[in-house]
Amino acid sequence: MKSICIFCGSSPGADPRFLDAAVRCGTVLARAGLTLVYGGGKVGLMGAIADAALAAGGEVLGVMPEDLVNQEIAHQGLTELHVVRSMHERKLKMAELSDGFLCLPGGPGTFEEIFEQWTWALLGIHAKPCGFVNVAGYYDPMRKTIQHMADNGFIGQPYVDMLVYADSTEAALEAFGRYAPPPPKWSTNKP
Repeated sequence: MKSICIFCGSSPGADPRFLDAAVRCGTVLARAGLTLVYGGGKVGLMGAIADAALAAGGEVLGVMPEDLVNQEIAHQGLTELHVVRSMHERKLKMAELSDGFLCLPGGPGTFEEIFEQWTWALLGIHAKPCGFVNVAGYYDPMRKTIQHMADNGFIGQPYVDMLVYADSTEAALEAFGRYAPPPPKWSTNKP
């Protein structure tokens, strides 16, 4: 694993532990020699993660649609900023640059991004781990909702269990190192 894509809020959130976790995440990735791939913003948790990774000597790749760059929210101090035409191109480019996907707290964009990568993983489009740094229990309600989907027959339990939940970036990266993807949803080799 050489690079981790981080999805998180473009706001700092209401709990100071969210910002602390973002700074810790960027620092941990840089010290582990992992490239940070993220949305390219200078604001919120996104900016905090990038700043922390850069301060710790890490490489940071941002990917941002030109419309958002024009709104002046792009981080100007990154190792590299990929400017793309659309949000769809952004997500595809981030996926291409990344070996795993990790979420910190965030809003609808964060959810949308990780859910797409999880869907791609369960369909076998990629075999990269997807997970959550569950700061202050932020993702507990979502985790219950996902289990509810399985309990009601809309997703198989192996695809629920493929998601990593951890209390810290370090623990998430450890779990990523042990990750073995389940067979794709439509595979004939399902357990």
